[in-house]
Amino acid sequence: MDDIQIAVDIGREALILAMALSAPLLLVGLVIGVSISVVQAATSIQEQTLTFVPKIIGVVVLTAIILPWMVTRLVEYTTNLFIALPDLFG
Repeated sequence: MDDIQIAVDIGREALILAMALSAPLLLVGLVIGVSISVVQAATSIQEQTLTFVPKIIGVVVLTAIILPWMVTRLVEYTTNLFIALPDLFG
């Protein structure tokens, strides 16, 4: 395998991991934002800052819950990368 293909594979794995780690947090922010927007539309409350606090609280709570999983995934990726480096560029 040539060096360019190795670099592309490593980059692809890193991007997939970044998407997997960020997707739950983004989905929680999206669900909370849409829910609050529906409530605002139904009640005619148009306060723009109303969505920020619940989103922040939701993302922080979810981060606290899934942080061990996130750290485990990052450590596994980094460990596998360091183990594979001598074989990739040896």
